[in-house]
Amino acid sequence: MSAGDASARVVATHGRHAVVLTEDGRRVLCHFRGRRGDAVVGDLVLWQGTGDEGVIESVLPRRNLLFRQDRWRTKSFAANLDALLVLVAAEPPFSESQLARALIAAGSAGIPTWIGLNKADLPSIEASRERLQPYAAMGVEVVEFALKARPDEARAVLAPRLQGRVTLVLGPSGMGKSTLVNLMAPHAQAAVGEISRALNTGRHTTTSTAWYPMGPTPADGALIDSPGFQEFGLHHVAAADLSRLMPDLSPHAENCRFANCSHRTEPGCAVRLAVERGEIAASRLRLHTEFYEELTAPRH
Repeated sequence: MSAGDASARVVATHGRHAVVLTEDGRRVLCHFRGRRGDAVVGDLVLWQGTGDEGVIESVLPRRNLLFRQDRWRTKSFAANLDALLVLVAAEPPFSESQLARALIAAGSAGIPTWIGLNKADLPSIEASRERLQPYAAMGVEVVEFALKARPDEARAVLAPRLQGRVTLVLGPSGMGKSTLVNLMAPHAQAAVGEISRALNTGRHTTTSTAWYPMGPTPADGALIDSPGFQEFGLHHVAAADLSRLMPDLSPHAENCRFANCSHRTEPGCAVRLAVERGEIAASRLRLHTEFYEELTAPRH
């Protein structure tokens, strides 16, 4: 099979360049055919070799794509994921709004998601557990560990959930993403070096999404590390679909008097009644209201 007939995995992108991991394990710098690139980390592409570099001819169909969208632009995280790990920590405090947004976006894309709670050795872990209780109650797996304080225990907890899968690790700065990647993908630093050399852009890989194999073969799985972010727009999600994508609200929303209930002021709202009965955390309804008003606000 010639290089032009072979597929490769995108493991990093930067501008109009991408690094692909070939079937024989090489990392090759490629340019996109055309004026702009539309491949993201995790994509499978067809490429054509040109000396030591290559050209990406086309992107193969994706199983899924996780992205965020505000009013003006779209930012893709990664494609062809088996799972999303949203990493939070006892300290610094995490944003429940950002957590809920990530879960809604992943649910919209059909990507299984679980929550990792780092720094479980700190006294403030109790407060974080309480904040995450509604997510555990709705069926989202919450896994605790202490990446720095108890690395061996953390590895034992994480390995069965990560091995053999392609997992995007998402979360704000300070939660321990780099520590997790270095712990679970021992060759991560070597991969960073290879990617940096291929792109010849110095430190850019610390602020770009990148793919880190967890072992020598694809069957070992991989981690995708994405830089921290301040905003997570949900403008690709219809306001009417929000309650369907919030598992604790969804079964109650089906019993609302009006099919298009916004769960804010309508009479006969089963979601608000469920909050009053303590069946839905009040914080979760507040988040739904925040997102609904954001998505239905008039554009200026």
